[in-house]
Amino acid sequence: MTGRIAFLGLGHMGGPMAGNLVTAGQEVVGFDPFPAAADAARARGVEVAGSAQEAADGASIVLTMLQAGQQVLDLYRGTEGQKGLLAGAGPGTLFLDCSTINVDEAREAAAAATDAGHRFVDAPVSGGVVGAEGATLTFMVGADDGDFDQVRPLLELMGKRVVHCGGHGSGQAAKVCNNMILGASMIAVCEAFVLGEKLGITDEVLFDVAAHASGQCWALTTNCPVPGPVPTSPANRNYEPGFTGALMAKDLHLALQAIASTGVAAQIGPLAAKMYDEFLEHGGAQRDFSGIITDIRDRSGR
Repeated sequence: MTGRIAFLGLGHMGGPMAGNLVTAGQEVVGFDPFPAAADAARARGVEVAGSAQEAADGASIVLTMLQAGQQVLDLYRGTEGQKGLLAGAGPGTLFLDCSTINVDEAREAAAAATDAGHRFVDAPVSGGVVGAEGATLTFMVGADDGDFDQVRPLLELMGKRVVHCGGHGSGQAAKVCNNMILGASMIAVCEAFVLGEKLGITDEVLFDVAAHASGQCWALTTNCPVPGPVPTSPANRNYEPGFTGALMAKDLHLALQAIASTGVAAQIGPLAAKMYDEFLEHGGAQRDFSGIITDIRDRSGR
C-alpha cells in the first residue's frame, strides 16, 4: 500500500495507532523521546529509531502525532543545531500530521511542506485511546483530492471513518468544532447527573432515561462520567484516561483562538474552557476529562 512509514510520537494515541499499522502489514519505523512510550510501541511490533531524523530517513510517509503545533513546525523546519525533516526528505514525501493543532499552524505546516517540494495532509482524530487501540478512530482530513485518495486506505487501517473536510487546515477546523461540542456536552451530562443525585434519582435511572431520549450523546453513552451504566467508561477506573483533562483544555483553547479569529459570538465554548482550566487547577490534568464531574460535585456541596 505504501512505502516505509515514519511514525513520530508514540504516546497513548500514537503507540496503538502505529501498532495497528504494523499488524496490517505496513513497514513502520517510529520514534518517541520518552523511553517508556518507545518501549510500549516496540512491544507492539514497531521498529523504534534513535531519533526523528533516523526514523524519517527514506520514508515515503512521515506521520506525526504530537501535542502542539510548534512541535510539528520545529520538527519540519528544524531548530537551532537541528536539521528539519523537510530538508532531509526525498522529493514528494507525504507529511501526514494527525496531531490536534491550531488551524493556522496546520496551514503554516502545509505551506512549509509544499514550498519544500513535498505534500501535506492534516488528519486529526477523534475516539480517544479506546479508538486508537481498537482501530475505530474517526479521521478529519484536510488535503488535496489526490493526496486524500492516497492516504485514505492507510487511515482506514487505524480508524473506521475517514472524512475529507476540504483543503489544508480543514481537518483541524472540523476537529476544533467537534471537540468544543464534546467539552460542552460532557459538562452538561455531568451537571445533569449531579442534579439527578440531588433530586434523589439514581445514576442508573437517569442513564436509562437519557440514553434513550433526547439527551442521548457520546459523552453519555460511551464516556459516561459515572461508574456503572457503561462498564468501559473511565469512570469505572477512577477516571484513568481515556482523553485527559489537559488535552480537553488544550483543544478548547484552540477553539477560543478560532472563535477570536472569526468573531463568532460564542458563549458556551468559552465557559467550557474556563471550567476545564479550573479542573486542571484541581488536579484534573492527567485524569479523564469526564472526571470534571468531581469538581461539579465539590462545588455543589456533594
